[in-house]
Amino acid sequence: MTELFEDDDSYTGPPLDEGLVRRAEEELGLRLPLSYVEVLRLRNGGVPRRRCCPTEFSTTWAPDHFEISAILGIGGPWGIIDHPPGASTSYSVTEWEYPEIGFVVCDTPSAGHDTVMLDYSACGPDGEPAVAYVDEDRVPRRVADSFAAFLTRLTDCRRFD
Repeated sequence: MTELFEDDDSYTGPPLDEGLVRRAEEELGLRLPLSYVEVLRLRNGGVPRRRCCPTEFSTTWAPDHFEISAILGIGGPWGIIDHPPGASTSYSVTEWEYPEIGFVVCDTPSAGHDTVMLDYSACGPDGEPAVAYVDEDRVPRRVADSFAAFLTRLTDCRRFD
């Protein structure tokens, strides 16, 4: 798991502590999945080495995959809270008119035209969310049953060249 992120500190927030986790859960009104919190304990957000996720559907950007730029941590200028400063990713949901299914967990190269969200619509605020890709049509499409499963699906983007 330590090889998940590039060596670059881009998108990395402050050291994670229980206070930040509780604050994020309170602000979002959602329980964060344990697999997500465990990753953030290793590194609080960052640029993953494997950034492409294969899909069985076309996206605006490719016929068979999408790319992420970063996994968002908690706090700091790129975190799920204080993103932008003083707001949570719920700000992004409103600003970009994403579906209200959860929160944005990954940035994408499109800078907002598409995104990756944790989707609580089937499990409720205390359940284990799925991971959904949201394209320009704003329709969430499930790409993994959990955050842990999403991480295992990420692959090297050269595969799609």
